Amino acid sequence: MTIDSHQHFWNYNPEKHAWIDDEMAVIRRDFLPEHLKKVYAENDINGCVAVQADQSLEETDFLLDLAATHDFVKGVVGWVDLRSVSVEKELEKYQSNPLLKGWRHVVQGEPDHNFLLRPGFTRGISLLKKYGYTYDILVFPHQLGAVLEFVKQFPNQQFVIDHIAKPYVKDGFYDGWAVLMQKIAEHRNVHCKLSGMVTEADYKHWVPDQFDSYINLVLEAFGPDRVMFGSDWPVCLVAANYQQVKQLVTNAIAGLSQTEKDKIMGANAMAFYNLK
Repeated sequence: MTIDSHQHFWNYNPEKHAWIDDEMAVIRRDFLPEHLKKVYAENDINGCVAVQADQSLEETDFLLDLAATHDFVKGVVGWVDLRSVSVEKELEKYQSNPLLKGWRHVVQGEPDHNFLLRPGFTRGISLLKKYGYTYDILVFPHQLGAVLEFVKQFPNQQFVIDHIAKPYVKDGFYDGWAVLMQKIAEHRNVHCKLSGMVTEADYKHWVPDQFDSYINLVLEAFGPDRVMFGSDWPVCLVAANYQQVKQLVTNAIAGLSQTEKDKIMGANAMAFYNLK
């Protein structure tokens, strides 16, 4: 099975989706399962994981409702306030829904570079394993130092880094990102998504070669057992169509064995998120 480990749905709302700036105007509209199903049919994708884009429990419920009525949406990564003193009640409530696989916070948007390490947040993270939940790490490269300290604290929690930690491809910055990604990859409970890359380059003028060094480092550091393909649809449409996004990954892994390719393109996501 080919699984897209990272995509989003939304009913566009200018206030809620204020992060969609003028340069990204092409995605200022609704994106729902009926739109994505067509794209998947054209690109031989069997299923996906829907990931939160808005930090609210309403968003979590919205995604779960979509997953319940569309078989190809295999699981949901939702949002819950992990800093809340009553977070365990929410985790218990959602545990009854088998489609809820994990959680994410938009840490990249937090002004505190050490947000991940604050006691209120780490207390919430410490509860996730008890309920069998994963956690998606969404950060910028300048936050990777905190990520390294963060994952050290939770050796038994399953983590995945979204969008290869958003390296500054447009500016050609590589070394600082690479050093920290290699250190983080030494922790075997941390996985990485080959996703969200095209939007870190120049939207209109990127070329595939720009991503080679970044993708190769991720493949080498994490290995084929801890890397998974993701599209970041519809955000990716700002810079590329779905076929181009998929090809970036399939071309990069063309020299691997069929078993390794199958893992990266689906089996790893199935295992990590416990998809049916």
